[in-house]
Amino acid sequence: MSLPSCPQCHSEFTYEDGDQYICPECAHEWSKSVASETTEITKVIRDANGNVLQDGDTITVIKDLKVKGSSSVVKVGTKVKNIRLVDGDHDIDCKIEGFGAMKLKSEFVKKA
Repeated sequence: MSLPSCPQCHSEFTYEDGDQYICPECAHEWSKSVASETTEITKVIRDANGNVLQDGDTITVIKDLKVKGSSSVVKVGTKVKNIRLVDGDHDIDCKIEGFGAMKLKSEFVKKA
C-alpha cells in the first residue's frame, strides 16, 4: 500500500501516525479522511539535485548535451528561461538561444 504525497510540498516520504499523515520534509499534518477525498495524483519532476521544477522556472544545463541530428552541442552552464513541463521521456520543453525549441531530460539540468 502506498501512502499519498504531501499536499503542500508534494514529498513522497509521508508516514502514518494514528489517524493522521505527516510529512517529514515540511512538517505538514493532515487527516486520513482528507487524504481519501483528494486522490489527485500529480507527477513531480525534479532536477539533478532533487529540487522540484515548475512551469516558468529557469534552469542550467549541467552536462554537455549533443543535439540529435546536428554536430553542435549545448554546453555546460547554458541557462534556459521559462521552461514548460510535459509528459514523456524528455520532460522539459524549452527554447534555447542559438538552437531553438528543444526537449530536455530533467536529470541533466539544475534549477537556477
